[in-house]
Amino acid sequence: MRKFIAAFQPRLFLSASFFLLAMGSCHPCFAQLANHSEPVHPGADTFYLLRPDRVFDGTQFHPGWQVLVHNRLIEAVGPSASIIPPAGAIVLDLKGMTLLPGLIEGHSHLFLHPYNETSWDDQVLKESRAERLARATVHAGKTLLAGFTTTRDLGTEGAGYDDVGLKEAIEKGIIPGPHMIVATRAIVATGSYGPKVLSYDLETIHGAAEADGMDALIKEVRTQIGKGADLIKIYADYRWGLDQQAAPTFTVDELKKVVEVAGSSGRPVVVHASTAEGMRRAIQAGVTTIEHGDGGTPAIFAAMKEKGIALCPTLAAGDAYEQYRGWRKGIDPEPLRLKKKRDNFREALASGVTICMGGDVGVYAHGDNAREMEVMADYGMKPLDVLRSATSVNADVFRIGDKVGRIKAGLLADLLVVEGDPSINISLVRKIKWVMKEGVIYQP
Repeated sequence: MRKFIAAFQPRLFLSASFFLLAMGSCHPCFAQLANHSEPVHPGADTFYLLRPDRVFDGTQFHPGWQVLVHNRLIEAVGPSASIIPPAGAIVLDLKGMTLLPGLIEGHSHLFLHPYNETSWDDQVLKESRAERLARATVHAGKTLLAGFTTTRDLGTEGAGYDDVGLKEAIEKGIIPGPHMIVATRAIVATGSYGPKVLSYDLETIHGAAEADGMDALIKEVRTQIGKGADLIKIYADYRWGLDQQAAPTFTVDELKKVVEVAGSSGRPVVVHASTAEGMRRAIQAGVTTIEHGDGGTPAIFAAMKEKGIALCPTLAAGDAYEQYRGWRKGIDPEPLRLKKKRDNFREALASGVTICMGGDVGVYAHGDNAREMEVMADYGMKPLDVLRSATSVNADVFRIGDKVGRIKAGLLADLLVVEGDPSINISLVRKIKWVMKEGVIYQP
């Protein structure tokens, strides 16, 4: 417990045993650490020279490169001979390891937990806001310790604007967690979203904000922006068709209005769309990303590519759903739904559309974020491209590439050290030595 509490502090705290294993040279605070069981604050002006076997800079791998970190930022990156650390720098030898940018989760719901524990309906209807915020606090810490230093959280699912408060608590150093890009409530068409398990005579809390028509949509978008939304998420379709089939919700003009109003404040629009028609309408509206995209076709993906709209396929969520329903992965034949999703993903890859890494985590356990990366590789994406998707690609699509997503001088020192070479085996992103966020090291 003490080691995790140390991660709450605003500076780097490591046990003496970690330094004994990792340091390649002595540092003034080392003697203190060796004789104290409690964390010791290093100096205010601190340099760390990181010497792994290889550096993945967000685009390519570089054997023999080193990285110099100065306080919160990356100071220098390059071949070992090109970096001369200042006197007193802490040198961390990372033999056999890879240094990567902190990973970026593209589709999370920190206010949800796995549906095989508690159904979505019961989470929204029966769990108190206090409980849901407490769970989200734990989920944020698990996300960070899994190597994900940034997350795009796409809706609180009935927990109002609590994601804004969670984000602020992380930014103030009150709790550990990733940088958060938050959507707050998300927007749905009236009557389309749940929960719907109770009598229709009863008006209950909904998992997102209902709005219809131009005036209501304008007001809702502006309300969410005013409450702290970094982006606007809207559902272009949902399971409200005949026999609960997925069907479009908003018109093209309504979606365009949302994009226009959000864009006037510099905010992107993210769209849930699982049908071909919902995706077509989202493309016409000029959204930034389409989530899920199950109804995608080569023509639709080509249109997305032409307009610069990225796909976040959320493969791991479907994988989790089927296992909750009894599918024994690796034993039973692959369900038809997953075969279709696999084919759909391969079509997206062949089209050249930009693909984000985001798993809809919350459907499955937070901290297990790498599950999406593993499924992406299993479905045919090269491990190197999966790593790019989870770092530089996500950073650029989410408009945060000037801060994170690459190992580059001037960017935040959000870094991840893993054993081995994940470009050969993507599952090695789970073999975490430590995580750094803004120059602070956290040990799982």
